[in-house]
This record gives sequence, structure tokens and C-alpha cells, in this order.
Amino acid sequence: MQKATRIDLFNFRTPQMRAFHMAWFAFFVCFFAWFGIAPLMKVVREELALTPAQVGNTIIASVAVTVLARMLIGRLCDRFGPRRTYAGLLVLGSLPVMAIGLANSYEAFLLFRLAIGVIGASFVITQYHTSLMFAPNIVGTANATTAGWGNLGGGVTQMVMPLVFAGFVGLGFTEAVSWRLAMLVAGLVCLTTGIAYYFLTQDTPEGNFEDLPEHPRLISRGSFRLAARDYRVWVLFVLYAACFGIELTINNVAALYFADYFTLDLKTAGTVAALFGLMNIFARTLGGVVGDLFGRRWGLAGRVRWLFLAILGEGLALILFSQMKLLGLAIATLLLFSLFVQMSEGATYAVVPFLNRKALGSVTGIIGAGGNAGAVLAGFLFKGALPWNQALFLLGLIIVGVAFLAFAVRFSEADERAVQAETARLLAAQPVTA
Repeated sequence: MQKATRIDLFNFRTPQMRAFHMAWFAFFVCFFAWFGIAPLMKVVREELALTPAQVGNTIIASVAVTVLARMLIGRLCDRFGPRRTYAGLLVLGSLPVMAIGLANSYEAFLLFRLAIGVIGASFVITQYHTSLMFAPNIVGTANATTAGWGNLGGGVTQMVMPLVFAGFVGLGFTEAVSWRLAMLVAGLVCLTTGIAYYFLTQDTPEGNFEDLPEHPRLISRGSFRLAARDYRVWVLFVLYAACFGIELTINNVAALYFADYFTLDLKTAGTVAALFGLMNIFARTLGGVVGDLFGRRWGLAGRVRWLFLAILGEGLALILFSQMKLLGLAIATLLLFSLFVQMSEGATYAVVPFLNRKALGSVTGIIGAGGNAGAVLAGFLFKGALPWNQALFLLGLIIVGVAFLAFAVRFSEADERAVQAETARLLAAQPVTA
């Protein structure tokens, strides 16, 4: 069985489409649990008497450990395959999600927030798995859609977790107990999904890694060094920091931003903040689709040009959002910014699968870690030294400058010909419904 040359959303029979659907759903669940506490931070802040600096530290902690986790998880994907790696991450990652309810001090809360960040490495497995399952003509769209629908969890959690919290309060539990029970629910969903991933997916169209002794995974022994020697990987590391890193930051601060700057209550602020993440239902996919279209028309260089345009638009939109004083205009510009930031992410991973096929997991992991590194650096702007609207304006200026780094990502004529040949071969072969 070969890589799929198209996406058939309602087909669950083939290994390609089972991997597609399980990959986005698993990432959705991880994202939901990863940022499940963010819309409840107003309650947590009051209960634990957190200072602005301490709130900022928890924001940084939630994404800091993911930098290392993503680099490690890419190496594990190369060695053990996405099926076993994803199942293990979900099961182990569910533990701190549930255990954060035991926190009764700032220090304990910070520690659990740090541990929860490990599940953010799930993104790497999602992109790795779909890259193994889909052909070059459609891989950008497949990667963008699975990641985008997964990122949707960051928007859904902004709406759902306050409702879960309110449900427990309605049952008679105190607010202090209710936010803890809400996180317990999120952790149980992670645990269940991990078990399902193990039994419902396989690593490649041909089978699982452990059943394919001649599979190229054997190169994995030096895959990280191979990936790290490619300067393009580090350029994309920075570019991904400027898009996904900013999305993570907004997921962490949006509810508090609208609550503090527009005097909205917890539920309303969470609903408005959710709009940012909910754009993932189509925006990241759109970035991948356009990347594939540019690739068909102008080759790998076309994919890079689209990446530049998307990140440039993101920076300009964030500058505009930071200046809004009226709620209606703030929401409208938030949606515009969300469109560009998520298209930028899709555009990035429409380029990634073509950098180094022999070290795909490590390449994916390093670049994915860039997103979290960007979130860590951006988090320092939200510790109280600057008003948050000024911090957002500064971030927008930085993103505009970073966009021009895209032109440093270059491919050889041999790379271009190899992709064209592979695409032609797969399209000419017996079509696979997947």
C-alpha cells in the first residue's frame, strides 16, 4: 500500500485516513488539556493569591518544557514510530493534567503547569504521522488540517472548561473544588484517547515500525545530528516561533486580556478568547492548501514565498489588534490576526516534509520546538513590566521583521526534481482511496 494522494474525510477504513482522524483528534485532546486551565485562571489567581509576575511565570512554564519535549519526541518517532510514541505520551501526559488539582500553592501549581506542557509535544507526532501517510501533492494540506483541527482544542477549551467548571459549581461544589474536577475530566479524556490510538492506528501504509525491519527508521540513530546540521531547520525554527509561539501566547493571555481590558466576566471573556482558537477549523488548513497550490505552480520555492506572505500578514494584523480600544473592533481584528497566524503555521508545515526525509521526526521536532521557544520568549513580555497591549504591539513589530527570514530557506534543483518525480509516480499509480 502506498501513500495517499488525496484526502477522503469520510473514509475510516484505510490506515491513512484512520491515522489522519486519530492524529487530529489526539492533538485536539492534548491541546484541550494543555490549555484547559487558561480560561479558569481568574478563579485560580484569586484562590492562590497569585501576583502578575507569578501568573506570567505559569504562562512561561506551560510552554517552556515543551521545547525539550518536542525535540525528544521527534527522535522517539524516528525510533519507535508514531503509534507507540503517541499512545505513551497521551497516557503519561494525562497524569499531571489530573494531578494539578492537588495544587494548593503557587509553587505546586507552577510545577504541575510545567509538567502538563509535555503533552504539547503531541503536535510533532501528528505532523510526523500524516507526513508518512500522504503524498507530496497533498501532504501540506494533510499536515495543516490535522494540526489545525487539533489546535481547535485551544479554542474549544476556552468555552467548554468554564461550562464544566460552572456545572460542578451548580452541583454544589465550591469554586476551589470545581476547577480541580474540571481538570480531572480533561485528564481522563487524554488517558482514554491514548489507549484508543494504540489500537486504532498503524505507523505507515505498509505496517508498524516493529514489523518493518528494513524501514528507513534505522537511520534514526543519527537523525537528530543530521537534522541539526541543516541551517534551514533552524530558520524554520525561528519562523515557527513567530507564528505558533504567538498562538500559544494568545491562548494563555486572551481570556485575561479581554477580562481586564474590556471588563468582561469569566464566561464572556472565555467565549471571546475562544474565537481565536476556533479559527483553526479552517485557517490552518487554508495555509496548507495554499502552500500546496504554490508548490504545484512554483515548486518548493513557491511554498517558501507563501510562508513569507502569511507571516508578514500576521505581524501587521497583530499590530492592528493591539491598538483596538472598542470591543467590536478588537474582536474583528483578533479574527483577522487569527487567520494569518494559523495560515502561517500551515504554510510552515507545507515546507517541513521536504527538508530531510531521512530525519523527518527530528526535523519536525526541532521546528515544532521553535513554536514553544517563541512562546517562552513572548511570555516574558506579559510579566507586568509592560501593559499587555504594548507587549502585543512589540510582538507584531518583531514578527514583521522575522518574516523576511523565509527567503533564507532554499532548495536545490535536485530537490525540486525529486519531489516532482515522486508526485508523478504516486499519481500515476493505482489510486488509493484514503
